[in-house]
Amino acid sequence: MEHSTHPEGVLGAHAAALRAALLQPFLRLNFVSLWVRDQERSRQFFVEKLNFETIVDMQTPEGVRWIVVAPPTAGWLPGTAGAGITGMALCVPTEGSAETQRIGQNTGFSFLTEDVRSVFEAWSRRGVRFPLAPTEPSWGGGQARYALFEDVDGNSFSLIEFDEATRALETERRVQAAKLEAERQVAHDMAIAKQVQTRLFPQRQPLIRTLAYAGTCHPARTVGGDYYDFLDLGSGRLGLVLADIVGKGIGAALLMANLQAALRSQCATAWEQPERFLRSVNQLLYQNTAEGDYATLFFAEYDDDTRKLRYSNCGHPPALLIRSDNSVERLGATCTVVGLFEKWDCVMEERELAPGDAVLLYTDGVTEALNGEGEEFGEQRLLDATRKHRELSLPEFLGAIVDQARRFSPHEQSDDITLIAAKCT
Repeated sequence: MEHSTHPEGVLGAHAAALRAALLQPFLRLNFVSLWVRDQERSRQFFVEKLNFETIVDMQTPEGVRWIVVAPPTAGWLPGTAGAGITGMALCVPTEGSAETQRIGQNTGFSFLTEDVRSVFEAWSRRGVRFPLAPTEPSWGGGQARYALFEDVDGNSFSLIEFDEATRALETERRVQAAKLEAERQVAHDMAIAKQVQTRLFPQRQPLIRTLAYAGTCHPARTVGGDYYDFLDLGSGRLGLVLADIVGKGIGAALLMANLQAALRSQCATAWEQPERFLRSVNQLLYQNTAEGDYATLFFAEYDDDTRKLRYSNCGHPPALLIRSDNSVERLGATCTVVGLFEKWDCVMEERELAPGDAVLLYTDGVTEALNGEGEEFGEQRLLDATRKHRELSLPEFLGAIVDQARRFSPHEQSDDITLIAAKCT
Protein backbone atom coordinates (compact mmCIF):
# COMPACT_ATOMS: atom_id res chain seq x y z
CA MET A 1 0.00 0.00 0.00
CA GLU A 2 1.43 3.36 -1.00
CA HIS A 3 2.07 5.75 1.90
CA SER A 4 0.36 9.09 1.34
CA THR A 5 2.28 12.28 2.13
CA HIS A 6 -0.52 14.63 1.04
CA PRO A 7 -1.53 16.88 3.99
CA GLU A 8 -5.19 15.90 3.83
CA GLY A 9 -4.33 12.19 3.76
CA VAL A 10 -1.92 12.51 6.64
CA LEU A 11 -4.31 14.64 8.68
CA GLY A 12 -7.26 12.35 7.94
CA ALA A 13 -5.32 9.40 9.32
CA HIS A 14 -4.21 11.56 12.24
CA ALA A 15 -7.80 12.54 13.02
CA ALA A 16 -8.91 8.89 13.04
CA ALA A 17 -6.07 8.01 15.39
CA LEU A 18 -6.93 11.00 17.54
CA ARG A 19 -10.55 9.86 17.93
CA ALA A 20 -9.31 6.46 19.10
CA ALA A 21 -6.75 8.05 21.41
CA LEU A 22 -9.40 10.13 23.13
CA LEU A 23 -10.96 6.88 24.38
CA GLN A 24 -7.67 5.65 25.90
CA PRO A 25 -5.81 6.59 29.11
CA PHE A 26 -3.86 9.84 28.72
CA LEU A 27 -0.36 9.40 27.28
CA ARG A 28 2.21 12.00 26.27
CA LEU A 29 5.59 11.63 24.58
CA ASN A 30 8.71 12.51 26.53
CA PHE A 31 10.39 14.22 23.56
CA VAL A 32 10.92 13.92 19.81
CA SER A 33 14.08 14.85 17.89
CA LEU A 34 13.99 17.81 15.50
CA TRP A 35 17.03 18.10 13.22
CA VAL A 36 18.24 21.70 12.94
CA ARG A 37 21.30 23.58 11.67
CA ASP A 38 21.85 25.83 14.69
CA GLN A 39 20.47 24.97 18.14
CA GLU A 40 20.47 28.46 19.57
CA ARG A 41 18.91 30.01 16.46
CA SER A 42 16.17 27.36 16.51
CA ARG A 43 15.65 27.77 20.26
CA GLN A 44 15.16 31.51 19.82
CA PHE A 45 12.65 30.90 17.02
CA PHE A 46 10.47 28.59 19.10
CA VAL A 47 10.72 30.72 22.25
CA GLU A 48 10.39 34.19 20.69
CA LYS A 49 8.11 33.47 17.74
CA LEU A 50 5.92 30.65 19.07
CA ASN A 51 6.07 31.42 22.81
CA PHE A 52 7.45 27.96 23.60
CA GLU A 53 9.39 27.27 26.79
CA THR A 54 12.95 26.01 27.09
CA ILE A 55 12.45 23.08 29.44
CA VAL A 56 16.02 21.71 29.17
CA ASP A 57 19.24 23.54 28.33
CA MET A 58 22.33 21.76 29.61
CA GLN A 59 25.69 20.26 28.70
CA THR A 60 25.92 16.48 28.59
CA PRO A 61 28.97 14.75 30.16
CA GLU A 62 30.36 14.51 26.61
CA GLY A 63 30.16 18.32 26.28
CA VAL A 64 27.18 18.32 23.89
CA ARG A 65 24.50 20.96 24.38
CA TRP A 66 21.07 19.41 25.00
CA ILE A 67 18.07 21.67 24.37
CA VAL A 68 14.42 20.68 24.65
CA VAL A 69 11.60 23.14 23.92
CA ALA A 70 7.87 22.69 24.44
CA PRO A 71 4.60 24.64 24.25
CA PRO A 72 3.57 26.17 27.60
CA THR A 73 1.65 23.61 29.63
CA ALA A 74 -1.10 26.11 30.49
CA GLY A 75 -1.73 27.15 26.88
CA TRP A 76 0.19 28.93 24.16
CA LEU A 77 -1.89 31.96 23.39
CA PRO A 78 -5.38 33.16 24.32
CA GLY A 79 -7.77 30.66 22.80
CA THR A 80 -5.14 27.92 22.41
CA ALA A 81 -4.09 24.87 24.42
CA GLY A 82 -0.84 22.98 24.90
CA ALA A 83 0.40 20.64 22.20
CA GLY A 84 0.38 16.88 22.34
CA ILE A 85 4.19 16.79 22.38
CA THR A 86 5.85 17.29 25.73
CA GLY A 87 9.17 18.38 24.23
CA MET A 88 11.19 18.71 21.04
CA ALA A 89 14.92 18.09 21.31
CA LEU A 90 16.80 20.44 18.96
CA CYS A 91 19.51 18.25 17.47
CA VAL A 92 22.36 19.22 15.13
CA PRO A 93 23.27 16.16 13.01
CA THR A 94 26.80 15.06 12.32
CA GLU A 95 28.10 16.56 9.09
CA GLY A 96 27.54 14.19 6.18
CA SER A 97 25.08 11.98 8.09
CA ALA A 98 21.72 10.88 6.73
CA GLU A 99 19.97 13.13 9.27
CA THR A 100 21.28 16.24 7.51
CA GLN A 101 18.97 15.38 4.62
CA ARG A 102 15.98 15.58 6.95
CA ILE A 103 16.48 19.27 7.67
CA GLY A 104 13.99 21.40 5.77
CA GLN A 105 11.53 18.55 5.24
CA ASN A 106 8.04 17.78 6.50
CA THR A 107 8.62 16.64 10.09
CA GLY A 108 5.26 14.92 10.45
CA PHE A 109 4.86 16.73 13.79
CA SER A 110 1.34 18.03 14.46
CA PHE A 111 0.34 20.58 17.06
CA LEU A 112 -3.23 20.68 18.34
CA THR A 113 -4.94 23.97 19.09
CA GLU A 114 -8.43 25.22 19.86
CA ASP A 115 -8.34 28.00 17.25
CA VAL A 116 -6.11 27.58 14.20
CA ARG A 117 -6.94 30.99 12.79
CA SER A 118 -6.05 32.98 15.91
CA VAL A 119 -2.73 31.15 16.16
CA PHE A 120 -2.12 31.68 12.43
CA GLU A 121 -2.76 35.42 12.76
CA ALA A 122 -0.63 35.82 15.89
CA TRP A 123 2.32 33.84 14.56
CA SER A 124 2.12 35.46 11.11
CA ARG A 125 2.50 38.87 12.75
CA ARG A 126 5.68 37.55 14.36
CA GLY A 127 7.11 36.54 11.02
CA VAL A 128 6.33 32.80 11.04
CA ARG A 129 5.93 31.46 7.48
CA PHE A 130 2.76 29.50 6.67
CA PRO A 131 2.99 27.61 3.34
CA LEU A 132 -0.66 26.67 3.89
CA ALA A 133 -3.10 29.07 5.53
CA PRO A 134 -5.95 27.69 7.67
CA THR A 135 -8.26 25.51 5.61
CA GLU A 136 -10.99 22.92 6.11
CA PRO A 137 -10.13 19.43 4.80
CA SER A 138 -12.69 17.47 2.85
CA TRP A 139 -12.65 14.69 5.44
CA GLY A 140 -13.42 17.04 8.34
CA GLY A 141 -17.13 17.54 7.64
CA GLY A 142 -16.78 21.11 8.83
CA GLN A 143 -15.46 19.89 12.17
CA ALA A 144 -11.72 20.31 11.50
CA ARG A 145 -9.26 22.96 10.28
CA TYR A 146 -5.52 22.83 9.72
CA ALA A 147 -2.54 24.88 8.54
CA LEU A 148 1.16 24.26 7.85
CA PHE A 149 3.98 26.42 9.23
CA GLU A 150 7.78 26.34 9.01
CA ASP A 151 10.66 27.02 11.36
CA VAL A 152 13.88 28.87 10.49
CA ASP A 153 15.30 25.75 8.79
CA GLY A 154 12.26 25.14 6.63
CA ASN A 155 11.09 22.20 8.74
CA SER A 156 7.31 22.07 8.35
CA PHE A 157 4.70 21.27 10.99
CA SER A 158 0.93 20.82 11.02
CA LEU A 159 -1.32 22.98 13.15
CA ILE A 160 -4.67 21.27 13.65
CA GLU A 161 -8.02 22.31 15.08
CA PHE A 162 -10.39 19.38 15.50
CA ASP A 163 -13.72 19.93 17.27
CA GLU A 164 -13.79 16.58 19.05
CA ALA A 165 -10.27 17.11 20.29
CA THR A 166 -11.10 20.70 21.18
CA ARG A 167 -13.90 19.53 23.45
CA ALA A 168 -11.50 17.07 25.08
CA LEU A 169 -8.92 19.84 25.51
CA GLU A 170 -11.50 22.12 27.04
CA THR A 171 -12.51 19.39 29.47
CA GLU A 172 -8.88 18.83 30.36
CA ARG A 173 -8.41 22.58 30.77
CA ARG A 174 -11.39 22.80 33.15
CA VAL A 175 -10.15 19.82 35.16
CA GLN A 176 -6.69 21.34 35.36
CA ALA A 177 -8.12 24.74 36.30
CA ALA A 178 -10.23 23.16 39.04
CA LYS A 179 -7.19 21.29 40.31
CA LEU A 180 -5.06 24.44 40.35
CA GLU A 181 -7.83 26.36 42.12
CA ALA A 182 -8.17 23.60 44.73
CA GLU A 183 -4.41 23.63 45.26
CA ARG A 184 -4.44 27.43 45.50
CA GLN A 185 -7.24 27.29 48.07
CA VAL A 186 -5.40 24.67 50.11
CA ALA A 187 -2.23 26.79 50.02
CA HIS A 188 -4.27 29.85 51.04
CA ASP A 189 -5.92 27.96 53.91
CA MET A 190 -2.57 26.58 55.07
CA ALA A 191 -1.06 30.06 55.04
CA ILE A 192 -3.89 31.28 57.26
CA ALA A 193 -3.46 28.24 59.51
CA LYS A 194 0.24 29.04 59.83
CA GLN A 195 -0.55 32.64 60.81
CA VAL A 196 -3.09 31.46 63.37
CA GLN A 197 -0.70 28.89 64.83
CA THR A 198 2.12 31.42 65.02
CA ARG A 199 -0.13 33.54 67.24
CA LEU A 200 -0.61 30.57 69.58
CA PHE A 201 3.05 30.65 70.52
CA PRO A 202 4.01 33.13 73.28
CA GLN A 203 3.83 36.73 72.07
CA ARG A 204 5.47 38.16 75.19
CA GLN A 205 7.73 36.90 77.93
CA PRO A 206 6.92 37.47 81.63
CA LEU A 207 9.68 39.45 83.32
CA ILE A 208 11.87 37.22 85.53
CA ARG A 209 15.00 38.65 87.18
CA THR A 210 17.04 35.51 87.72
CA LEU A 211 16.24 33.47 84.60
CA ALA A 212 16.90 34.21 80.94
CA TYR A 213 14.84 32.02 78.62
CA ALA A 214 13.86 31.62 74.96
CA GLY A 215 12.07 29.16 72.70
CA THR A 216 11.90 28.25 69.04
CA CYS A 217 9.75 25.98 66.85
CA HIS A 218 10.47 24.75 63.31
CA PRO A 219 7.55 22.71 61.94
CA ALA A 220 8.32 19.98 59.40
CA ARG A 221 5.27 21.11 57.41
CA THR A 222 3.42 24.42 57.08
CA VAL A 223 1.91 23.82 60.51
CA GLY A 224 2.90 21.32 63.15
CA GLY A 225 2.05 19.63 66.41
CA ASP A 226 4.90 20.87 68.61
CA TYR A 227 4.06 23.55 71.15
CA TYR A 228 5.95 25.68 73.62
CA ASP A 229 4.73 28.40 75.94
CA PHE A 230 5.72 30.73 78.77
CA LEU A 231 2.99 31.15 81.38
CA ASP A 232 2.85 34.05 83.81
CA LEU A 233 1.88 32.34 87.09
CA GLY A 234 2.04 35.59 89.10
CA SER A 235 4.26 36.71 92.01
CA GLY A 236 7.50 36.24 90.07
CA ARG A 237 6.70 32.70 88.98
CA LEU A 238 7.08 31.41 85.45
CA GLY A 239 5.65 28.33 83.76
CA LEU A 240 7.72 26.66 81.01
CA VAL A 241 5.75 24.36 78.73
CA LEU A 242 6.96 22.09 75.92
CA ALA A 243 4.65 19.55 74.26
CA ASP A 244 4.64 17.21 71.27
CA ILE A 245 1.23 16.23 69.87
CA VAL A 246 0.88 12.79 68.32
CA GLY A 247 0.80 13.01 64.51
CA LYS A 248 1.80 15.72 62.06
CA GLY A 249 0.31 18.44 59.90
CA ILE A 250 -3.07 20.11 60.27
CA GLY A 251 -4.55 17.42 62.54
CA ALA A 252 -1.71 17.77 65.03
CA ALA A 253 -1.94 21.56 64.77
CA LEU A 254 -5.61 21.47 65.80
CA LEU A 255 -4.76 19.29 68.80
CA MET A 256 -1.95 21.66 69.65
CA ALA A 257 -4.45 24.55 69.75
CA ASN A 258 -6.69 22.45 71.99
CA LEU A 259 -3.82 21.81 74.41
CA GLN A 260 -2.81 25.47 74.42
CA ALA A 261 -6.37 26.48 75.33
CA ALA A 262 -6.46 23.91 78.15
CA LEU A 263 -3.14 25.05 79.60
CA ARG A 264 -3.90 28.76 79.50
CA SER A 265 -7.44 28.40 80.81
CA GLN A 266 -6.31 26.36 83.83
CA CYS A 267 -2.96 27.97 84.68
CA ALA A 268 -4.37 30.11 87.52
CA THR A 269 -4.07 27.06 89.77
CA ALA A 270 -0.66 25.98 88.50
CA TRP A 271 1.51 27.40 91.29
CA GLU A 272 -0.48 26.47 94.37
CA GLN A 273 -1.76 23.13 93.05
CA PRO A 274 0.37 22.04 90.06
CA GLU A 275 -0.82 18.42 90.22
CA ARG A 276 -4.46 19.54 90.12
CA PHE A 277 -3.62 21.90 87.25
CA LEU A 278 -2.11 19.10 85.16
CA ARG A 279 -4.99 16.74 85.99
CA SER A 280 -7.41 19.37 84.68
CA VAL A 281 -5.36 19.75 81.49
CA ASN A 282 -5.37 15.99 80.98
CA GLN A 283 -9.12 15.79 81.56
CA LEU A 284 -9.89 18.58 79.08
CA LEU A 285 -7.65 17.05 76.44
CA TYR A 286 -9.14 13.60 77.01
CA GLN A 287 -12.71 14.90 76.71
CA ASN A 288 -12.15 17.12 73.66
CA THR A 289 -10.06 14.86 71.42
CA ALA A 290 -10.58 11.57 69.60
CA GLU A 291 -9.64 8.24 71.10
CA GLY A 292 -5.93 7.64 70.73
CA ASP A 293 -4.96 11.34 70.62
CA TYR A 294 -2.40 12.41 73.19
CA ALA A 295 0.62 14.60 73.81
CA THR A 296 3.92 14.28 75.59
CA LEU A 297 4.35 17.27 77.88
CA PHE A 298 7.07 18.83 79.98
CA PHE A 299 5.79 21.40 82.46
CA ALA A 300 8.06 23.32 84.82
CA GLU A 301 7.46 26.23 87.14
CA TYR A 302 10.27 28.52 88.24
CA ASP A 303 10.29 30.74 91.34
CA ASP A 304 12.23 33.96 90.78
CA ASP A 305 12.92 34.40 94.53
CA THR A 306 14.07 30.91 95.51
CA ARG A 307 15.49 29.79 92.08
CA LYS A 308 13.62 26.52 92.54
CA LEU A 309 12.33 24.61 89.52
CA ARG A 310 9.42 22.22 90.03
CA TYR A 311 8.60 20.04 87.06
CA SER A 312 6.53 17.15 85.76
CA ASN A 313 7.67 15.19 82.73
CA CYS A 314 4.61 13.57 81.14
CA GLY A 315 6.14 10.97 78.82
CA HIS A 316 8.41 13.56 77.20
CA PRO A 317 12.12 13.20 76.31
CA PRO A 318 14.22 14.04 79.39
CA ALA A 319 15.19 17.67 79.80
CA LEU A 320 18.89 18.37 80.26
CA LEU A 321 19.98 20.31 83.35
CA ILE A 322 23.57 21.42 82.74
CA ARG A 323 25.20 22.72 85.88
CA SER A 324 27.76 25.50 85.83
CA ASP A 325 30.53 22.89 86.29
CA ASN A 326 29.29 21.11 83.09
CA SER A 327 27.82 18.15 84.98
CA VAL A 328 24.47 16.98 83.63
CA GLU A 329 21.20 15.85 85.18
CA ARG A 330 18.48 14.25 83.08
CA LEU A 331 14.98 15.31 84.11
CA GLY A 332 13.20 12.13 83.00
CA ALA A 333 9.57 11.06 82.97
CA THR A 334 7.56 11.41 86.18
CA CYS A 335 4.22 10.24 84.69
CA THR A 336 2.64 9.14 81.43
CA VAL A 337 1.38 11.18 78.46
CA VAL A 338 -1.61 13.55 78.71
CA GLY A 339 -4.96 13.10 76.98
CA LEU A 340 -4.82 9.33 76.50
CA PHE A 341 -6.34 8.16 79.82
CA GLU A 342 -9.34 9.47 81.72
CA LYS A 343 -7.91 8.44 85.09
CA TRP A 344 -4.52 10.06 85.26
CA ASP A 345 -2.20 11.40 87.94
CA CYS A 346 1.18 13.04 87.98
CA VAL A 347 4.21 13.56 90.20
CA MET A 348 6.18 16.80 90.60
CA GLU A 349 9.89 16.88 91.27
CA GLU A 350 12.08 19.80 92.28
CA ARG A 351 15.55 21.12 91.51
CA GLU A 352 17.30 24.24 92.80
CA LEU A 353 19.22 26.23 90.24
CA ALA A 354 22.36 28.24 90.79
CA PRO A 355 23.81 31.05 88.67
CA GLY A 356 25.29 29.57 85.49
CA ASP A 357 23.00 26.51 85.48
CA ALA A 358 21.06 25.95 82.26
CA VAL A 359 18.04 23.85 81.29
CA LEU A 360 17.31 22.59 77.78
CA LEU A 361 13.88 21.24 76.83
CA TYR A 362 13.45 19.67 73.40
CA THR A 363 11.16 17.49 71.30
CA ASP A 364 12.21 14.26 69.63
CA GLY A 365 12.39 15.99 66.26
CA VAL A 366 15.90 17.00 67.37
CA THR A 367 17.24 13.74 68.77
CA GLU A 368 15.53 11.47 66.21
CA ALA A 369 16.78 13.37 63.14
CA LEU A 370 18.44 10.80 60.86
CA ASN A 371 21.54 11.08 58.71
CA GLY A 372 22.07 9.23 55.43
CA GLU A 373 23.11 6.04 57.23
CA GLY A 374 19.95 5.94 59.35
CA GLU A 375 21.78 7.05 62.50
CA GLU A 376 19.96 9.34 64.93
CA PHE A 377 21.30 12.70 66.07
CA GLY A 378 20.73 11.44 69.59
CA GLU A 379 20.97 12.87 73.06
CA GLN A 380 24.77 12.77 73.24
CA ARG A 381 25.22 14.95 70.14
CA LEU A 382 22.59 17.31 71.55
CA LEU A 383 24.49 17.47 74.82
CA ASP A 384 27.80 18.06 73.03
CA ALA A 385 26.23 20.87 71.01
CA THR A 386 24.79 22.37 74.20
CA ARG A 387 28.18 22.48 75.86
CA LYS A 388 29.84 23.82 72.71
CA HIS A 389 27.44 26.75 72.26
CA ARG A 390 26.37 27.50 75.83
CA GLU A 391 28.20 30.87 75.94
CA LEU A 392 26.10 32.28 73.09
CA SER A 393 23.01 34.39 73.69
CA LEU A 394 19.95 32.16 74.04
CA PRO A 395 18.46 32.95 70.59
CA GLU A 396 21.88 32.30 69.00
CA PHE A 397 22.30 29.17 71.11
CA LEU A 398 18.96 27.74 69.94
CA GLY A 399 19.76 28.64 66.34
CA ALA A 400 23.11 26.84 66.59
CA ILE A 401 21.47 23.69 67.97
CA VAL A 402 18.89 23.65 65.16
CA ASP A 403 21.57 24.27 62.52
CA GLN A 404 23.74 21.44 63.85
CA ALA A 405 20.80 19.00 63.81
CA ARG A 406 19.92 20.04 60.25
CA ARG A 407 23.50 19.64 59.04
CA PHE A 408 23.50 16.15 60.54
CA SER A 409 20.20 15.39 58.76
CA PRO A 410 20.42 17.38 55.49
CA HIS A 411 17.43 15.78 53.75
CA GLU A 412 13.87 17.06 54.14
CA GLN A 413 12.91 17.60 57.77
CA SER A 414 10.63 14.76 58.85
CA ASP A 415 9.48 15.99 62.28
CA ASP A 416 8.89 19.26 64.09
CA ILE A 417 11.90 20.67 65.96
CA THR A 418 11.14 22.67 69.10
CA LEU A 419 13.39 23.77 71.97
CA ILE A 420 13.32 25.90 75.10
CA ALA A 421 16.53 27.07 76.73
CA ALA A 422 16.68 28.72 80.16
CA LYS A 423 19.74 29.95 82.04
CA CYS A 424 19.95 31.04 85.66
CA THR A 425 21.61 34.46 85.82
